[in-house]
Amino acid sequence: MIRLVIAEDQALVLGALAALLALEDDIEILARVGDGAAALDAVRQLRPDILLSDIEMPQLTGLDVAEAIARAGLDTRVLIVTTFGRAGYLRRALDAGVRGYLLKDTPSDALAAAIRKVAAGGRAIAPELAEAAWDAPANPLTERERDVLRLADEGRSNKEIARQLDLSPGTVRNYLSEASAKLCASSRIEAGRIARERGWL
Repeated sequence: MIRLVIAEDQALVLGALAALLALEDDIEILARVGDGAAALDAVRQLRPDILLSDIEMPQLTGLDVAEAIARAGLDTRVLIVTTFGRAGYLRRALDAGVRGYLLKDTPSDALAAAIRKVAAGGRAIAPELAEAAWDAPANPLTERERDVLRLADEGRSNKEIARQLDLSPGTVRNYLSEASAKLCASSRIEAGRIARERGWL
């Protein structure tokens, strides 16, 4: 039996995924959660074989969760199901140790097959994305630059970012300046747009 946790912030999609996968005789759904922090908690507590996760979720993204699982040395394998077909996201997912990456328009039988493949130790990558990922440029941003730029992209002020990340406003300005320079952007707004379009946030 493949033990599964599903993380998805859209309740309708979460319910549909759970209902479809519950029909499979060899898949047991241990938990359904609606944000990244809850996903990480569920993985730590339940130790599922697979975390099936979206990328864009409140609190932590699916990629943040995958990175945390890898850092903690947990055995749970991560399979991302997302609408984001950008090569930058896939590249970052692979770097984080993600074992599967599918788009949300994948047929349900293909999703179940991918879960079985990943559970058996294989990889399941949407073929239309795999080739593009190897050709995509590497993400030039550090983890801290990404954190600061993500909050700036959400419209937070330097002071708000500084408070949230426990930094000084001057340090926040420096990170934003470095990120903008790396992305050849003329402003923090443009830097955020470029990074998001390339799947680097």
